[in-house]
Amino acid sequence: MRGVIGVLAAVALWQAAVWLTGLPPYLLPGPAKVAQTLAASRAEIAQAALFTAAETLVGLVLGAGLGIALALAMAAWRPVGRALSPALIVSQTIPVFALAPILTLWLGFGLAPKIAMVVLIVFVPVAQALYDGLMAPPAAQMDVARVMGAGRWAMLRHLRLPAALPRLASGLRLGAIYAPVGAVIGEWVGGARGLGALMIQANGRMKTDLMFAALIVVVALSLALYAVIDAGLRRMLARRGF
Repeated sequence: MRGVIGVLAAVALWQAAVWLTGLPPYLLPGPAKVAQTLAASRAEIAQAALFTAAETLVGLVLGAGLGIALALAMAAWRPVGRALSPALIVSQTIPVFALAPILTLWLGFGLAPKIAMVVLIVFVPVAQALYDGLMAPPAAQMDVARVMGAGRWAMLRHLRLPAALPRLASGLRLGAIYAPVGAVIGEWVGGARGLGALMIQANGRMKTDLMFAALIVVVALSLALYAVIDAGLRRMLARRGF
């Protein structure tokens, strides 16, 4: 109910802004106009959404897998962790949008640069979250494991990794929210299909209502992906006793 009330409040504020500003529809269309466009262009929007969703899912899986692998390597070999941990932090200062033209130049105008954008957006939060969790295991359990003669790999597998699962879940949730954004950014820079490309084409034709409709679908895609991943993570953590 809180979510429904929040959506209704946002729509009411949107409509109030249209009335108070008096802007023409080509600058600020009202909710009713956008809803009409969403219904009238549903086939075009659905086709673009499927394309963006495919890029998002592939990039999310690859980015999460690479992030998990890097975090495990950094935790297993301390020199690797000390060398790459600052690089992960520095990478967060680079505007992702600035990398899109470079990736398009290197990888062309197909699926590859869009998937690469998603990988870059998902990779760092997952790697950083899991690495932080791996480096902060329960001290008492680690002491007991050392006394019992557990090796580095045994402690990583049986203590560090299970204790880091909540942190990993947080990183995956962030990745799920940001992944569609990466795909749309890639489509903005060099794409002919997808929701981002549809928004650029609508902007060139001054069809602001279609831009808003595509934007709403992007938000819905992010929320749906987050809900699915969050539900799966909750079940996994519950089985682990978290």
